[in-house]
Amino acid sequence: MAERKKIIIDTDPGIDDAMAIFLALQSPEVEVIGLTTIFGNVYTTLATRNALHLLEIAGRTDIPVAEGSHVTITKGTKLRIADFVHGTDGLGNQNFPPPKGKQIDQSAADFLIQQAALYPGEVTVVALGPLTNIALAIQSDPSFVKNVGQIVLLGGAFSVNGNVNPASEANIFGDPDAADIVFTSGADVLAIGINVTHQVVLTDADREKLAKSSGKFAQYICKILDVYYSYHHDAYSTKGVYLHDPTTVLAAVDPSLITYVEGVVRVQTVGITRGLTLFYNKQKRFAEVTEWSDLPTVKVAVTVDASRMVELVMERLMHS
Repeated sequence: MAERKKIIIDTDPGIDDAMAIFLALQSPEVEVIGLTTIFGNVYTTLATRNALHLLEIAGRTDIPVAEGSHVTITKGTKLRIADFVHGTDGLGNQNFPPPKGKQIDQSAADFLIQQAALYPGEVTVVALGPLTNIALAIQSDPSFVKNVGQIVLLGGAFSVNGNVNPASEANIFGDPDAADIVFTSGADVLAIGINVTHQVVLTDADREKLAKSSGKFAQYICKILDVYYSYHHDAYSTKGVYLHDPTTVLAAVDPSLITYVEGVVRVQTVGITRGLTLFYNKQKRFAEVTEWSDLPTVKVAVTVDASRMVELVMERLMHS
């Protein structure tokens, strides 16, 4: 078997983050070498607690957790927290006992920089929340962009409506300035937007199947899914939930599950379209110099093998 891909998951757990983390731990193709935490579904302190808790549930307390930024890259403290989607504890209001473990002393950005330097070209960062930690790593160490293998991020709504408002997807909206830094950094970036993740649905029937299985991860996930399901039923009138984070992890695990286009992405940082991701497809050479001119390209996912992804999620969570 080929050598396992090293991944660091930057996460704001979150119910679908919990699924994504378990999925990564159950994927023989990758080795999770650390979790870094960020605000988004919950505040950063709680994200760290939840990350430690999930590793405890998985019996993987050997994996380090580094706490990330508590504010946006521009030092903004007015954060958008999606606790109405995930429950006030981020994990479906189960009020689990506090984890025994502690985060490491290093900050998330420092941990990202250190690991990328330790294994140049080998580390994939899977970013499931706002991109503050990754932008901080890019800003504090010019060689990070060269050292990091790939950044696979959940973010953006490419040519579809956002999920915070019509313009903007939640992770990008959480820190648009950080997102623009990451998209224009020159790193190998693959963006998985909600144009793709909204095609990957775990149905009510799938959930029943998980509930009947004896896999410990499947059982745990079923316990926390209630809040997430009722939010989706109300907000989208759908009989299922979108698998945003698991889709992003699987795109890192097996790139053949998606196809992508390449171009320059810029993020709107002000006004009513704050958080909008605008992809330049390079079909036209503009006479004018634009805010997209001469910037590095990124990859943006356009199709996804949704049924295979759901199959993998089910398989790996049930056989745990």
